[in-house]
Amino acid sequence: MRRYLSVWFPEWPLDRLRRARRQSRLPSGSAKPAKPRPFVLYEKSAHGLTVAAANQPAQDAGIHPGLRFTDARATLPGLMAAEIDRASDAKALTALADWMVRFSPLVAIDGEDGLILETTGCAHLFGGEAAMAQELSRRLQAAGYGHRLACAGTRGAAYGLAHAAGEDAPPAILPPGGERDALADLPTHALRLSPDALTLLRRFGLTRIGQLYGIDRTALTRRFHSRETADALCLRLDQALGLRAEPFAPFRTPPDYVARLPCPEPLTEATGIAAGVAQLAEKICHTLAAQGLGAQSFTVFAFRADGEVSRIRVNAARPVRTPEHILRLFGEKTEQIDPGFGIDLLLLEAARTGPMETGSHPLSGDLSHTEIDDIALAALADRINARLGEGSVTVISPAAHHPVDVSEETSPFTGTLPVGTPSLAGLRGLRPVRCFARPERVEVIAEVPDGPPLRFVWRRIVRRVVRADGPERIAPEWWTYLPPAPGETGKMPRTRDYYRVEDADGRRYWVFREGLYGDGRGQSPEWFVQGIFA
Repeated sequence: MRRYLSVWFPEWPLDRLRRARRQSRLPSGSAKPAKPRPFVLYEKSAHGLTVAAANQPAQDAGIHPGLRFTDARATLPGLMAAEIDRASDAKALTALADWMVRFSPLVAIDGEDGLILETTGCAHLFGGEAAMAQELSRRLQAAGYGHRLACAGTRGAAYGLAHAAGEDAPPAILPPGGERDALADLPTHALRLSPDALTLLRRFGLTRIGQLYGIDRTALTRRFHSRETADALCLRLDQALGLRAEPFAPFRTPPDYVARLPCPEPLTEATGIAAGVAQLAEKICHTLAAQGLGAQSFTVFAFRADGEVSRIRVNAARPVRTPEHILRLFGEKTEQIDPGFGIDLLLLEAARTGPMETGSHPLSGDLSHTEIDDIALAALADRINARLGEGSVTVISPAAHHPVDVSEETSPFTGTLPVGTPSLAGLRGLRPVRCFARPERVEVIAEVPDGPPLRFVWRRIVRRVVRADGPERIAPEWWTYLPPAPGETGKMPRTRDYYRVEDADGRRYWVFREGLYGDGRGQSPEWFVQGIFA
C-alpha cells in the first residue's frame, strides 16, 4: 500500500522572505532579536491592493488575508508591509522540494505552500514513519519554516490531516486503512474544494467531512444545481478515502536506483567525500549487477548541514556497473563539492539503465571480426567527456547534400561512430585534410575561361600554379532554392568547378570557380579557396 507525507507551510511567503532577509544580513554578534512587529504582504488584485499574508501580531490586530490594504493601514497606521513575490516563493518551494529528495525520491509540489512526498518503502531508512516525520520536522524547524506534517495512505487524507492540525501539534501518522475514521471530524475545506463548493456546503449545514459519507450522490447533485461541482466534491472525497486513484506527478523524473550514505560525523574534507562516493558506487553497482543492468547516468547529491545541496552528474557512453569506471567518470569533480559546515548525507542516483552484454570479449581486435572495438571506443569517450566536458569533442558524419559547405554534420562524440561513414581510403587525395568554414575569395588568372588557374592571389600573396587536376563539377541543389519576395533581390545557386592545384613552393590547394560563363545566373564567375591539402 502506498504512503504519502504531506508538508504544509501555513506562512510560506512570510517564512521565505524572513529567511531570505536573514541570509542576506551580515552577522550582528549576540544581539537579541527584536520583538516582531505587525507585518503584511500585499498584492494587486481586481479590487486594488489586498493583504496576501499577515504575521501573527498583525492577525491579533484583526488583519487577515483578503482584507483591503487601505483598511489594514487604517486599522494599524504604522503597519509594515511589502509586496509579495510569487515568483521567488515558487522558486524557493522548488528548491526545498529538491532538498526533500533526501527523504524520498518522489516529491511533488502541492499548491503554492505545500509539498507531498510518496514515502512508500522509505520509512525504514529512518526507523519508521514517525521517526522520519520527526527528523523532517526538526530540520524544517531549524531552517525557520513553520509547518504541519501528516502521513496517510492517500494523498487527500495526508493533505486534510496536515491542514487541520494545530500549531504545535506533532506529526499525524495515520495507520493504513484508517482514513475514513480520521477524516470524519475534519472540516470540509480539508478536501481541497473550490470556494464556491465550500460556500454551498456551509449553506446546507455540511461543515464536517463525515456528514458527506451517507449522502446520496444523486441528491447531492440536485442540491448543488451543478453536476460539475458535485462531481468534483465526490472525486475529492473518494480520493481521500482511497476509493479512487489520484495521479502523482513528481517535480523531477525519479531515478531508477538510489544508494544512500548517512554520515554520523559531517564530512568536511574532499578525501572523505571521495571515499563516500566510492562506497556508494560499490553499493549501487552491486544492486545493478543483481538485476543484470547497467546505467548511463550517475548523479551525486551532497546534503549539507545548513540545508544547501550540491550535485554532480556524469554520463557514460553505454551502460556500466563497475565502481572503477564510475569513479573515473567523476574523476576530480568531487573536489568541486563545497562541504560548507559539513555534509551529513550523500546520495548516488543511477538513471538511464539498460541490459548489459554478459558474454566474454575477444582477446584482440583481430579476433572480433570488426575494425572497431566498441567497448574500447566507449571507454575512450567516457574518459574524454570526464576530462574535457561533454560535447567538447565532436565527430564528423556525411550529409546528403551536394555543396561541400553543407555535406558534413558534426555531433558530440558519445562512443559510437556515425553509421555509413565512408572509408578514408576511398577519399584519400580527393578532399583536403582541412576545409575552411567559409570559402575565401581569391583573384585568379586562367589560361582559358573554363580551365584551371595559372596564378591566383590569396591572402595578399601571389601563388603560381605548376600542377592542376580537375575539374570536379558539383551542381547546386536547385530544389532547395526559394525565389526572393517581390521587391527583394536574391542570389541564385550556381554550379561549382573544383580543382586541386599545386604552387611553385609545393603547397596544394582546393580551389573552385563558382558559376559558368554565360549561365545567366549572375555576373562573371568568382574564384574561392575551399581548403588546403597536407
